[in-house]
Formats: sequence, structure tokens, C-alpha cells
Amino acid sequence: MTSLPEDRPPVLSEDDRDTAVQRVQEAYAEGHISHEEMDERLHQVLTARTHSELVPVLASLPEGKAGTTSTIAAAGGRIKRRGAWRVPRILKVASAFGRVHLDLSRAVIEHPVVDIELQLGTGRAKITVPRDAIVDLDDLHTGWKDTRYKPSLPALPGGPRIRISGTMGFGRLKIRHARR
Repeated sequence: MTSLPEDRPPVLSEDDRDTAVQRVQEAYAEGHISHEEMDERLHQVLTARTHSELVPVLASLPEGKAGTTSTIAAAGGRIKRRGAWRVPRILKVASAFGRVHLDLSRAVIEHPVVDIELQLGTGRAKITVPRDAIVDLDDLHTGWKDTRYKPSLPALPGGPRIRISGTMGFGRLKIRHARR
């Protein structure tokens, strides 16, 4: 019996592949597997096409570090993060009337993908991302003003992917890449 296209297993996403690579590297760094075993498993992860092909590769490894979620909320005033702060895997920012400024240019970003969920009423938001970051705004909904974002240079390989989602009422979001 031939399978229909709908019967094919879903293709492995780049985010899933990156997570699997990170788990293999963490297992090696923590001494759970040898260098040769790490090389073999990385090859299997990088050539896998479906999730089912990853199962035997990751089965005996310790669970990866749980993705962290943090929430920053304020009714009014300012929400500001800058300098060397640790960026969680998922960052939720909620503000009814205040301004938001997130500077990730010198932040510690441990995850290949960072999700920032904005729930903003009337305030403005400014996000500064690392120079090599890739920014994805597909899931951000704006009410009154459009988002200001123009990638200055083509993304460099190895940078984090910053996915910005959520809802903005009457404020404006400005995103810029750090100069260095």
C-alpha cells in the first residue's frame, strides 16, 4: 500500500535539531558520553530528517535543562533590562501604560531560540538585540502603530533567534541591532 503525502512523518525543524545538538553537547560536557560518542551522535542528529530518527540518539542522555520562563509585569512606569543579565528561554513582558526597554546586546543568552511575548497597552517598547541575532516578528499583532525594524546587515551564522510575539495596543515597538 502506498502512503499518501499526509501519512509522512513531520519534517524535523531547525529549532528541534538545535535543541538535540545542545543536549548531546551538554551530555559530553557533563561527562556522560565520550568524545567519539558525541561525534557519532552529532552526526546522527545533523542527518536526521524526522523526530523518530532522534529518539534512539537522545534516549540514553540525561534530560536537557528545562527551558526557563520569566515574567516581568508593571501597570505603569518603566520596565528596563540592560547590561549583563541572563535571558530566559521564554520572557513574558506585560505593561498596561509604561515603557519597556530590553537591551540584549550584552546579555547572557544561553538558548539558540529566545521567545519574547509582549502584552503592551499604550506604552512604547524598544528592544536592542545582538548584532548577529535573527529577529522573527511573525506572531506579533499591533493595534495602532506598525513595528519599526530593518535588519541592518545579513544575519551572521551562530547568532540567537529572537522570536517576538504577543499584542501591542496603541504603543510602538522599535527593534535595533547592537553596533558591536
